[in-house]
Amino acid sequence: MRLDKLIEARLQTNRKAQKRLFLTGQVKVDGKVERQENRNVDSQLHKIEVAGKRLDTGENYFLLHKPKGVVCANRDSEHETVLDLVAPADRKKGLYTVGRLDRDTEGLLLVTDNGQLGYELLQPNRKVAKVYEAWVKEPVTSEDVIAFEQGITFYGGVTCQPAVLEILEVTPGPTKIRLTIQEGKFHQVKKMFLARGIKVLYLRRVAMGPLVLPNDLLPKEYRELTLSELQSLQDYFR
Repeated sequence: MRLDKLIEARLQTNRKAQKRLFLTGQVKVDGKVERQENRNVDSQLHKIEVAGKRLDTGENYFLLHKPKGVVCANRDSEHETVLDLVAPADRKKGLYTVGRLDRDTEGLLLVTDNGQLGYELLQPNRKVAKVYEAWVKEPVTSEDVIAFEQGITFYGGVTCQPAVLEILEVTPGPTKIRLTIQEGKFHQVKKMFLARGIKVLYLRRVAMGPLVLPNDLLPKEYRELTLSELQSLQDYFR
């Protein structure tokens, strides 16, 4: 949560009073005077003191296993949404998904009301890795692996950043792969394979940055981030 928004909400200050608190060194994070009004903080990670008072943020962080058929939207007139999967008691104001998955893609989503954290995780310069596992219809070759390393160009001329393609399992039918990318273009994974003449049959995101989809978290289920998971995101609080 932004420090200025936290102070406004907890201490009921106006803009002028907030400015004075920062200018007079009365805002401290982890014992140090903080001058950056828009710094993102969380009381689970930081000790926040303003004019001698300890402040709590109370923001929410959920790890959710999105199933196929559900859309990443706050509301939709035709399809079930990710927020529909969140229990009413947990459906706080401002809750949203960090990034999107296609309707027919399943896997890991971070759902939070910390907008600044989501913004940082999605910044291209942050190069947050997104890891997918998929079954594809056609065989995947070493030439495909090299092409992904060099950056796939879509039909139409858009070129993706280099990606890491791993062949996990080869069967007489589909091939299982793992793909790591650091960007999030619309339908990117499917378009990358399509550019190589390969059709994606099943797609699941298994990791985003330091967050990993737990094996025991079933589709439609979610849980709060553990403290260690939240701490793993600390570099994105600034």
